[in-house]
Amino acid sequence: MMRGYGWDGGGWGWAGWLFMAMMMVIFWGAVIAAVIAFVRYSGHGRNEPPPGGEGNDQALRILDERFARGDIDAEEYAQRRDLLRAR
Repeated sequence: MMRGYGWDGGGWGWAGWLFMAMMMVIFWGAVIAAVIAFVRYSGHGRNEPPPGGEGNDQALRILDERFARGDIDAEEYAQRRDLLRAR
């Protein structure tokens, strides 16, 4: 007797249903992972330096350089340094 591609899924049986279910889980997992990666690495909030962290150290380095070049005097340097350290 010749069988066609009817209700039996073309001969795949339960293995076909299991394969399709696993592929659907993998597909939606990949979609969710891609959305999370996009949101995480999209640059949201990266323009703001972390409080009291690396951004503060960089600001102090710039202040030191300006004082070393003579752009600001000792009094202004001390005021700005104290202000940056208080943050």
